[in-house]
Amino acid sequence: MTRSLRRTALLCALTAATALLPAGPVRAAEPPTRLRFSACPDSVPRPAAPDRVECGRLTVPLDWHHPSGSRIEVAVSRVRASGTPAERRGILLVNPGGPGGSGLPYAVTKRAKLPESVRRAYDVVGFDPRGVGRSTPVSCGPMGGLFDSPGGDPVPAGPRAERANLSSLRAMADDCAKHAGRLLPHLSTEQTAYDMDAIREALGEPRTSFLGVSYGSWLGAAYTARFPHRVGRMVLDSVVGPWDWYDFDVIQSRALLRQRDTFFAWSAGRFGLGETPAEVRASYLRVRRGLAARPVAGFGAAEFDRAVYRALGRTERWAGLADGLRGYLAAGDPDGLRPATAFDGPESRNYEAANRVVKCADGPGPGPGDIVTDIRRTRRLDPQPVLTGMEANACAYWHHRPGHRTPLGSPDAPPVLLVASAHDPVTPVEGARALRRLLPGARLVTLQDDYSHGVFASRGNACVDDTVADYLVRGTVPGADVRCAGPGLPTVP
Repeated sequence: MTRSLRRTALLCALTAATALLPAGPVRAAEPPTRLRFSACPDSVPRPAAPDRVECGRLTVPLDWHHPSGSRIEVAVSRVRASGTPAERRGILLVNPGGPGGSGLPYAVTKRAKLPESVRRAYDVVGFDPRGVGRSTPVSCGPMGGLFDSPGGDPVPAGPRAERANLSSLRAMADDCAKHAGRLLPHLSTEQTAYDMDAIREALGEPRTSFLGVSYGSWLGAAYTARFPHRVGRMVLDSVVGPWDWYDFDVIQSRALLRQRDTFFAWSAGRFGLGETPAEVRASYLRVRRGLAARPVAGFGAAEFDRAVYRALGRTERWAGLADGLRGYLAAGDPDGLRPATAFDGPESRNYEAANRVVKCADGPGPGPGDIVTDIRRTRRLDPQPVLTGMEANACAYWHHRPGHRTPLGSPDAPPVLLVASAHDPVTPVEGARALRRLLPGARLVTLQDDYSHGVFASRGNACVDDTVADYLVRGTVPGADVRCAGPGLPTVP
């Protein structure tokens, strides 16, 4: 079966599953725990006065299917609504993406960018999803050498390199089984959706309104599957398509090829990398080949691809990427491409571990043969792709095999607002269109002529921000999909 047919079959299965979900966990008979808030850790920034942030911890079952068993803690943050009691609309849970992203500071950082009407209407509530940050963080130890510096070339070319790549994936899965231990089966998005509802209950709220970005869109869709009648107003921004994680990763890797070609064309004649897209591409390949052959202070092919992956997702980073390429070609120095924070730091290690553990808990993984075949197909499109986002590859050797896919969407949910950038390479717009089929009544707000990941209260587009704010504050559902004029590619002084 071809991959496109697999995705079509999966969508059909997910649509049917909204009518017949696996039996949900039985809640414990004990009364709900109330959240008690106090000061936040130093890692959570302070909002501008008079607003203040407060943090608390909630104890939840490790396995919602067996709620009387072991328990874990979920860290929660809150900034209260700044408006009058009459303006208040309840709680707005927020998630920044991942899987693996810390949401504890996001209640402050994202709230600061929200339209004032939304800040006045909602208590903005962040949380570290289970396995992340201060919510029972998961570790995968060395992750099969992922944090080696320099790391191995992530683009295997030829049978020997393909075998080495599969061996590293097996080692990563073994490390995760060894270090994650009892957490391994229980960090699925579905389990986190139950944690979200426990937060709602602990706060004494009848409904959960939610803003989820990137992976947060998957989390929101999982919440609607289990709790459609508890959904308030839900905004899913930069939508991850409702496919198996491995299929999504493959789709993303090919969207990145298109985005990189756009970057080559945009850079031509501007940064000393060449006068044509082909010349810029040649300069790019010289940099990568040079770093692969002779890494500089731990910065090699893997580190280069991570830098490119990050830069391609937001157009405001393109000039920095182009300058970094030029700097290496001029002086052999990759410092202009290095990230601001070390990849092997504690936060990054937790993020990468949680990312794989969540993806592999959400549904079936690929077979080793799928990985080899799909990388070869991608390399036929372009022999030097960026495969940094192929994170679900490790699921091929995972020690825990989930019994079912995380359910997504529900015909019983109220209208949801989906937001997308027309040319986002990280979460391509076709994902939003596919998810809409699982959320009848949803509307799609598309920022046309835009090439970045993250749209609402992120791109500074009044059409998008006003449409979403009107939905969140007044409940106004657009009569049809909305298309907003985008900024186009960035200008260079």
